[in-house]
Amino acid sequence: MSTGLYPKIYLYRRIVYAKLFIDDHFADRIDLDNIADEAFFSKFHFIRVFHSVYNKTPHQYLSFVRIEKAKQLLATDMIAANVCYAVGFESVTSFTGLFKRMVGQTPAVYQAIQHQRQAEIANAPLKFIPNCFAEKKGWVVS
Repeated sequence: MSTGLYPKIYLYRRIVYAKLFIDDHFADRIDLDNIADEAFFSKFHFIRVFHSVYNKTPHQYLSFVRIEKAKQLLATDMIAANVCYAVGFESVTSFTGLFKRMVGQTPAVYQAIQHQRQAEIANAPLKFIPNCFAEKKGWVVS
């Protein structure tokens, strides 16, 4: 990261503000211009500096945030198509493709596995507690 006329902490703070903007507005229709404007950088310089700080491009980070939020929503009873739109995607097809590429499963399969896991936790919660912790508390793990 080049210091130029500004101290590194000032430049770093501007990048962090842009990251926080992504975190807060991931579901909105934002693009590179919006995000770079938050940091007061040209978009090309912003991409370089953001990548040097977070080891991801702003677009990769935005996709990561959206998929992580989608994983949280899929653990509920929300329909996968509604999750797609809730996290900022405009196409179920593109959402499904990106989700499968990043998670290794389609949203429907991921949701089914999460619901199965939640049912198992409800039926036998001690199976999901580390044995060392359970023994320390005097709980019997079957």
